[in-house]
Amino acid sequence: MNGVNPQILYLCRLFFYNMINHIKGRIEEVNPAYVVIETAGGVGYYINISLATFSEIKDSQEIKLLTHFIVKEDAQVLYGFATEEERELFKLLITVNGIGPNTSRLILSSMSVGEVLNAIATEDVKAIQSVKGIGAKTAQRVVIELKDKAKKASWASATKINVTYNNNKFEALSALVALGFQKSGAETVLDKIIKAEGIQLSVEELIKKALKLL
Repeated sequence: MNGVNPQILYLCRLFFYNMINHIKGRIEEVNPAYVVIETAGGVGYYINISLATFSEIKDSQEIKLLTHFIVKEDAQVLYGFATEEERELFKLLITVNGIGPNTSRLILSSMSVGEVLNAIATEDVKAIQSVKGIGAKTAQRVVIELKDKAKKASWASATKINVTYNNNKFEALSALVALGFQKSGAETVLDKIIKAEGIQLSVEELIKKALKLL
Protein backbone atom coordinates (compact mmCIF):
# COMPACT_ATOMS: atom_id res chain seq x y z
CA MET A 1 0.00 0.00 0.00
CA ASN A 2 3.00 2.31 -0.57
CA GLY A 3 2.00 5.74 -1.74
CA VAL A 4 -1.61 5.40 -0.58
CA ASN A 5 -3.32 8.69 0.13
CA PRO A 6 -3.45 9.16 3.95
CA GLN A 7 -7.12 10.15 3.75
CA ILE A 8 -8.01 6.92 1.92
CA LEU A 9 -6.04 4.93 4.50
CA TYR A 10 -7.95 6.70 7.29
CA LEU A 11 -11.29 5.89 5.64
CA CYS A 12 -10.28 2.24 5.27
CA ARG A 13 -9.42 2.06 8.95
CA LEU A 14 -12.69 3.72 9.92
CA PHE A 15 -14.67 1.36 7.68
CA PHE A 16 -13.12 -1.84 9.02
CA TYR A 17 -13.16 -0.71 12.66
CA ASN A 18 -16.91 -0.19 12.41
CA MET A 19 -17.74 -3.16 10.20
CA ILE A 20 -15.91 -6.09 11.77
CA ASN A 21 -17.07 -6.46 15.36
CA HIS A 22 -16.89 -10.24 15.61
CA ILE A 23 -16.49 -13.40 13.54
CA LYS A 24 -18.43 -16.58 14.17
CA GLY A 25 -17.75 -19.93 12.57
CA ARG A 26 -15.99 -23.26 12.65
CA ILE A 27 -12.36 -23.61 13.68
CA GLU A 28 -10.25 -24.87 10.79
CA GLU A 29 -6.91 -24.47 12.53
CA VAL A 30 -5.83 -23.20 15.93
CA ASN A 31 -2.57 -22.76 17.81
CA PRO A 32 -1.38 -20.41 20.58
CA ALA A 33 -0.71 -17.57 18.13
CA TYR A 34 -3.60 -17.66 15.66
CA VAL A 35 -6.84 -19.30 14.64
CA VAL A 36 -8.42 -19.83 11.24
CA ILE A 37 -12.22 -19.56 11.36
CA GLU A 38 -14.39 -20.58 8.42
CA THR A 39 -17.69 -18.73 8.33
CA ALA A 40 -21.00 -19.94 6.94
CA GLY A 41 -20.14 -18.23 3.66
CA GLY A 42 -17.06 -20.39 3.23
CA VAL A 43 -14.58 -17.59 3.92
CA GLY A 44 -11.62 -18.49 6.14
CA TYR A 45 -10.37 -15.72 8.41
CA TYR A 46 -6.81 -15.80 9.78
CA ILE A 47 -7.03 -14.16 13.20
CA ASN A 48 -4.14 -13.40 15.54
CA ILE A 49 -4.90 -14.30 19.17
CA SER A 50 -3.30 -14.17 22.61
CA LEU A 51 -2.46 -17.19 24.71
CA ALA A 52 -5.40 -16.29 26.97
CA THR A 53 -7.85 -16.53 24.08
CA PHE A 54 -6.22 -19.74 22.87
CA SER A 55 -6.84 -21.29 26.30
CA GLU A 56 -10.52 -20.36 26.04
CA ILE A 57 -11.14 -21.70 22.53
CA LYS A 58 -8.64 -24.54 22.01
CA ASP A 59 -11.18 -27.29 22.70
CA SER A 60 -14.05 -25.70 20.78
CA GLN A 61 -15.31 -26.45 17.29
CA GLU A 62 -17.66 -23.52 16.74
CA ILE A 63 -16.67 -20.17 18.20
CA LYS A 64 -17.43 -16.48 18.18
CA LEU A 65 -14.47 -14.12 18.51
CA LEU A 66 -14.62 -10.38 19.08
CA THR A 67 -12.24 -8.66 16.70
CA HIS A 68 -10.12 -5.60 16.14
CA PHE A 69 -8.82 -4.85 12.66
CA ILE A 70 -5.50 -3.05 12.21
CA VAL A 71 -4.85 -1.34 8.88
CA LYS A 72 -1.35 0.02 8.24
CA GLU A 73 0.42 1.09 5.09
CA ASP A 74 2.15 -2.27 4.77
CA ALA A 75 -0.26 -4.67 6.49
CA GLN A 76 -3.87 -5.48 7.34
CA VAL A 77 -4.12 -7.66 10.44
CA LEU A 78 -7.12 -9.07 12.28
CA TYR A 79 -6.91 -9.71 16.03
CA GLY A 80 -9.41 -11.82 17.95
CA PHE A 81 -10.47 -11.96 21.60
CA ALA A 82 -12.49 -14.35 23.72
CA THR A 83 -13.81 -11.55 25.97
CA GLU A 84 -14.79 -7.91 25.66
CA GLU A 85 -12.44 -7.05 28.55
CA GLU A 86 -9.45 -8.46 26.70
CA ARG A 87 -10.32 -6.58 23.52
CA GLU A 88 -10.81 -3.28 25.34
CA LEU A 89 -7.53 -3.66 27.21
CA PHE A 90 -5.77 -4.49 23.93
CA LYS A 91 -7.16 -1.27 22.44
CA LEU A 92 -5.99 0.71 25.46
CA LEU A 93 -2.50 -0.77 25.37
CA ILE A 94 -1.90 0.11 21.72
CA THR A 95 -2.54 3.78 22.51
CA VAL A 96 0.67 3.81 24.54
CA ASN A 97 3.74 5.02 22.69
CA GLY A 98 6.00 2.04 22.08
CA ILE A 99 3.24 -0.57 22.41
CA GLY A 100 2.16 -1.96 19.03
CA PRO A 101 -0.47 -4.65 18.39
CA ASN A 102 2.00 -7.53 18.68
CA THR A 103 3.47 -6.21 21.92
CA SER A 104 -0.04 -5.72 23.29
CA ARG A 105 -0.85 -9.32 22.38
CA LEU A 106 2.36 -10.48 24.09
CA ILE A 107 1.35 -8.67 27.28
CA LEU A 108 -2.08 -10.33 27.18
CA SER A 109 -0.38 -13.69 26.61
CA SER A 110 1.88 -13.20 29.62
CA MET A 111 -0.61 -11.67 32.07
CA SER A 112 -4.36 -11.92 32.58
CA VAL A 113 -6.57 -8.85 32.13
CA GLY A 114 -6.93 -8.67 35.91
CA GLU A 115 -3.18 -8.85 36.45
CA VAL A 116 -2.51 -6.05 33.96
CA LEU A 117 -5.20 -3.86 35.53
CA ASN A 118 -3.83 -4.59 38.99
CA ALA A 119 -0.30 -3.68 37.87
CA ILE A 120 -1.55 -0.41 36.39
CA ALA A 121 -3.69 0.45 39.45
CA THR A 122 -0.87 -0.27 41.91
CA GLU A 123 1.81 1.26 39.66
CA ASP A 124 3.65 -2.06 39.61
CA VAL A 125 6.07 -1.22 36.80
CA LYS A 126 8.14 -4.36 37.44
CA ALA A 127 5.17 -6.63 36.75
CA ILE A 128 4.70 -5.11 33.31
CA GLN A 129 8.42 -4.99 32.69
CA SER A 130 8.57 -8.74 33.35
CA VAL A 131 6.94 -9.28 29.94
CA LYS A 132 9.61 -10.13 27.38
CA GLY A 133 10.58 -7.13 25.28
CA ILE A 134 9.07 -4.51 27.61
CA GLY A 135 11.69 -2.08 28.91
CA ALA A 136 11.49 0.06 32.03
CA LYS A 137 10.50 3.24 30.17
CA THR A 138 7.76 1.52 28.19
CA ALA A 139 6.41 -0.14 31.35
CA GLN A 140 6.35 3.24 33.08
CA ARG A 141 4.44 4.77 30.15
CA VAL A 142 1.84 1.99 30.38
CA VAL A 143 1.21 2.84 34.03
CA ILE A 144 1.28 6.62 33.62
CA GLU A 145 -0.81 6.80 30.44
CA LEU A 146 -3.40 4.17 31.32
CA LYS A 147 -4.00 4.59 35.04
CA ASP A 148 -6.76 7.18 34.67
CA LYS A 149 -8.18 5.63 31.50
CA ALA A 150 -8.49 2.21 33.14
CA LYS A 151 -10.19 3.73 36.19
CA LYS A 152 -12.83 5.43 34.04
CA ALA A 153 -13.52 2.43 31.77
CA SER A 154 -16.82 0.75 32.63
CA TRP A 155 -15.58 -2.65 31.40
CA ALA A 156 -12.59 -2.42 33.73
CA SER A 157 -14.80 -1.80 36.77
CA ALA A 158 -16.36 -5.25 36.38
CA THR A 159 -12.97 -6.84 35.82
CA LYS A 160 -11.55 -5.29 38.99
CA ILE A 161 -13.81 -7.54 41.02
CA ASN A 162 -11.42 -10.34 40.09
CA VAL A 163 -8.17 -8.37 40.43
CA THR A 164 -7.53 -9.52 44.01
CA TYR A 165 -8.34 -13.08 43.05
CA ASN A 166 -5.96 -12.98 40.08
CA ASN A 167 -3.17 -11.43 42.14
CA ASN A 168 -3.58 -13.81 45.09
CA LYS A 169 -3.83 -16.81 42.81
CA PHE A 170 -0.69 -15.73 40.95
CA GLU A 171 1.28 -15.31 44.18
CA ALA A 172 0.02 -18.60 45.60
CA LEU A 173 0.86 -20.40 42.37
CA SER A 174 4.37 -18.92 42.30
CA ALA A 175 4.93 -20.07 45.88
CA LEU A 176 3.73 -23.60 45.16
CA VAL A 177 5.97 -23.87 42.10
CA ALA A 178 8.89 -22.64 44.22
CA LEU A 179 8.07 -25.41 46.69
CA GLY A 180 8.52 -27.95 43.92
CA PHE A 181 4.98 -28.60 42.70
CA GLN A 182 4.12 -28.79 39.00
CA LYS A 183 2.55 -25.55 37.79
CA SER A 184 -0.32 -27.18 35.89
CA GLY A 185 -1.35 -29.38 38.81
CA ALA A 186 -1.04 -26.56 41.34
CA GLU A 187 -3.10 -24.19 39.20
CA THR A 188 -5.85 -26.79 38.79
CA VAL A 189 -6.03 -27.24 42.57
CA LEU A 190 -6.09 -23.48 43.19
CA ASP A 191 -8.91 -23.03 40.69
CA LYS A 192 -10.93 -25.74 42.45
CA ILE A 193 -10.39 -24.09 45.83
CA ILE A 194 -11.40 -20.67 44.55
CA LYS A 195 -14.46 -22.06 42.79
CA ALA A 196 -15.57 -23.86 45.95
CA GLU A 197 -14.79 -21.15 48.51
CA GLY A 198 -14.84 -17.85 46.64
CA ILE A 199 -12.33 -15.18 45.74
CA GLN A 200 -11.87 -13.70 49.20
CA LEU A 201 -9.15 -16.13 50.31
CA SER A 202 -5.74 -14.67 51.12
CA VAL A 203 -2.51 -15.92 49.57
CA GLU A 204 -1.63 -17.80 52.76
CA GLU A 205 -5.04 -19.48 52.93
CA LEU A 206 -4.82 -20.54 49.30
CA ILE A 207 -1.38 -22.07 49.82
CA LYS A 208 -2.39 -23.93 53.01
CA LYS A 209 -5.51 -25.40 51.40
CA ALA A 210 -3.62 -26.33 48.24
CA LEU A 211 -0.90 -28.13 50.21
CA LYS A 212 -3.55 -30.42 51.69
CA LEU A 213 -4.77 -31.39 48.22
CA LEU A 214 -1.53 -31.68 46.27
